[in-house]
Amino acid sequence: MINLIKNRSVFKAFVIGILSLSSVFVYGQIDHKQSRENMIKEQLLARDISDPATLKAMRTVPRHEFVPPDMQPYAYADNPLPIGMKQTISQPYIVAYMTQVLKLKEHNRVLEVGTGSGYQAAILGQIVDTVYTIEIVEALAFTAKNKLSSLGYNNIIVKTGDGYLGWPEKGPFDAIIVTAGAEEVPEPLLNQLKEGGRMIIPVGPHNGIRQLLLMTKKSGKIKTKEVMAVRFVPLTRKDN
Repeated sequence: MINLIKNRSVFKAFVIGILSLSSVFVYGQIDHKQSRENMIKEQLLARDISDPATLKAMRTVPRHEFVPPDMQPYAYADNPLPIGMKQTISQPYIVAYMTQVLKLKEHNRVLEVGTGSGYQAAILGQIVDTVYTIEIVEALAFTAKNKLSSLGYNNIIVKTGDGYLGWPEKGPFDAIIVTAGAEEVPEPLLNQLKEGGRMIIPVGPHNGIRQLLLMTKKSGKIKTKEVMAVRFVPLTRKDN
């Protein structure tokens, strides 16, 4: 302890760590609400997340409900988590960032490709009128649909299918978000984007670093901006 006291910075970090850990437990139980508040402060506000609607959604949606029981103690950690079927739930910051850059409005209709656990869809559903979300893994789609329904997200429609093809009968969409990594931008998705609409998608080689692309349709043309290097599980197709 003498050494710790001499090194004040180490001692301070030690104390802060203990206090942070204790702040998320109430009578031996995890205080998920406090964990969410810590996530907002330390992972989102401390970086570049400032959109009020995005922050409100991230503060409201119970992320721990969208991960397996053994992962719930880590639900608000600053990293992705496994959800089974070789899939993951994205890091909270990435979920917030991808949501924020779409500049969503209450009347918007959004397409999500890659439902996963349903968490990103739930965040979107807090902000926009309707979310259409596609998951190629039938078991995940089934679980996400039931979870979203049980939590009262009645404006989110889930279907099993090949997300590369989009959902043309429900388009065009004000925004499209792809939560799996593609090796190329799917042309069907661009065709289903409204004039003035935005799409966010990670593109690059599988098992490598991808670029998160923000694509905007203006006068029928697509403007593309690279915004961040990321890692995502691959966007799979029915014939894969």
